[in-house]
Amino acid sequence: MGREPHATRALDIRPENPDQEDAITLIAASDEYLAALYPAESNHSLDIASLARPEVTFFVARLDGKAVGCGAISCRKKEYAEIKRMFVAHNARGTGVGRRVLKTLEQAAFKQGYRVLRLETGVSQPEAIGLYRSAGFVEVEPFGDYRADPLSLFMEKRLSDE
Repeated sequence: MGREPHATRALDIRPENPDQEDAITLIAASDEYLAALYPAESNHSLDIASLARPEVTFFVARLDGKAVGCGAISCRKKEYAEIKRMFVAHNARGTGVGRRVLKTLEQAAFKQGYRVLRLETGVSQPEAIGLYRSAGFVEVEPFGDYRADPLSLFMEKRLSDE
């Protein structure tokens, strides 16, 4: 059963520099989590330098000022934007933070003119897969530079101004 954020707790999600202490801490926690699930060759995460590139917008979710989640959209391709580095700290899972970060990424991609949002996630992350499916993402073939990988799941969603 998921925990809901308390009404008195403020969740703020905005673009931030990935090369700052709170973001680095979240990225390191994400790396540790993924390394426990997948071999290095099945990990397709962007590093901090790549997250700071102009075509990437990196967001941090703060609950009462404390960084509890992050996510980025990469806009390297003309035909779609891609979600990268979507992560929620263990102590904030089940509170709706992930859903709010995902919605923020969708809105940011749409505002930048994209109508398709894609992602790659791992098959050993059922909560993430469930979140993406419940948000309207559907499975697709590998895209971009990705190759078929039995540990990867590729998904996309058509965006609208809803």
